[in-house]
Amino acid sequence: MDDTVFLLARIQFALTIMFHYIFPPLSIGLGTLMVLMEGTYLRTGNRQYHLMTKFWTKIFAANFAMGVATGIVMEFQFGTNWGAYSRYVGDIFGSALAAEGIFAFFLESGFLAVLVFGWDRVSPRMHFFATLMVALGSIFSAIWIIVANSWQQAPVGFEVVSETVGNDTVRRAVITDFWAVILSQSSVVRLVHAVLGAFIQGAFFVMSIAAWYVLRGRHLDFAKRSFTVALVFGTLSSLGMMLSGHIQARTVAKTQPAKLAAFEGHFKSDSGGTPLYVVGLPDPDNQKVKYGIAVPGGLSFLVHDNFTTPIPGLDKFDEKDRPAVPVPFATFHLMVGLGTLFVALTLLASYFRWRGTLFEKRWLMWIFVVAVGGTYVANQAGWVAAEAGRQPFVVYPQVQAQHNGDFKMVGGLRTVDGLSNRQVVTADKVLASIVLFSLVYALLFAVWVYVLNSKIQHGPDVEETPPPSVTTPEELLETAALRGAGKATDGGKLVTD
Repeated sequence: MDDTVFLLARIQFALTIMFHYIFPPLSIGLGTLMVLMEGTYLRTGNRQYHLMTKFWTKIFAANFAMGVATGIVMEFQFGTNWGAYSRYVGDIFGSALAAEGIFAFFLESGFLAVLVFGWDRVSPRMHFFATLMVALGSIFSAIWIIVANSWQQAPVGFEVVSETVGNDTVRRAVITDFWAVILSQSSVVRLVHAVLGAFIQGAFFVMSIAAWYVLRGRHLDFAKRSFTVALVFGTLSSLGMMLSGHIQARTVAKTQPAKLAAFEGHFKSDSGGTPLYVVGLPDPDNQKVKYGIAVPGGLSFLVHDNFTTPIPGLDKFDEKDRPAVPVPFATFHLMVGLGTLFVALTLLASYFRWRGTLFEKRWLMWIFVVAVGGTYVANQAGWVAAEAGRQPFVVYPQVQAQHNGDFKMVGGLRTVDGLSNRQVVTADKVLASIVLFSLVYALLFAVWVYVLNSKIQHGPDVEETPPPSVTTPEELLETAALRGAGKATDGGKLVTD
């Protein structure tokens, strides 16, 4: 029964966090694109960028609301299903989540109303400031969540204290160096990786809808400009993700070598270079990868910049400390494969855009319409790979190298030990909550799709009156030249003194 409760509790947490993670990456990516669009409007005075920002703001608001509603559930689970875990990490997580509330949530919420409803109530520059603050708030939220998660993956700046509660002795991790927790190498590289993934998702989301408009011959100027802005943003983000992934792999090799071995199905250590699998089917029973296509020495090059230095395999770890290979292997390779596809698609589209033939390639437009689904899968796969790869620990231990080349795990908290009292949290209660959450989430998802579809079908608004005027640098120069010639403008007409 204990194993059943443990399994169901893990399934419930995976369900709620994966559903929630549908929304925050889009808020981050779309919010940043809105800043670029509205900033372009202020710089050029082109009304099309004004319409673009207004349209994408409506999509952003609907997505943001879903993210807030689904995010609350996860925090309740810490105190219900994972009581022992909450006691252990409470002092660490308390700091990060409090910082998120102060620096991120209030910032987003405070300026969201101005962003959505302030178009005709504040000046264009004030509205742009609100858009910038909302976008920064979504990124700040990611910062503190990733700081908390990264501490679990590679704990630093803490000590463990023991306390007596009733007849039990409990352990708590307490912060000794706040800045070490925030600025650890693990936190920084994970943050960059996650934010770039959100940028890619936001870019492909915009390109998907814009491509659909192009194919339907609707709102063509709007669609082409939106696609172009998102394409530049998505291309740079996809290329940056390649470098980020390289740095991330090196960090994992240093802090979680067992996870890296699971990512590549590296069961047995050897004296030569370690291959990097492109595809394959891990076979834990026979300790090998079947039907694999690999780059000889590729993993060694990824970590050490040469093809000969061996990477430790799972055989260097105690069997009870090894992650199960199939899930992290599959999700890691799915994420990498999709990331490579995003690079190829954006570079190809950029080439055609440079040639001026992009929007004539209907086959490519159709690919971009559906490619946005790949960004959702890639973000989800990356999260699953990171979390499944650190098992069987929920707070990763210190990894100590031994003289014989093996590794010893010291400290940490095993996932099975983080569960709440099994006499209180029972299998039937957890199962009932999973069923109820699934029904509610299915309804929420249907509402979200309906709202998005209605806004996309409607398209951008066509304004009957111009938006608040924006004086561009070109207009200032023209006015100065006219005044220098002894002339001025009156209602758009040229008059003389």
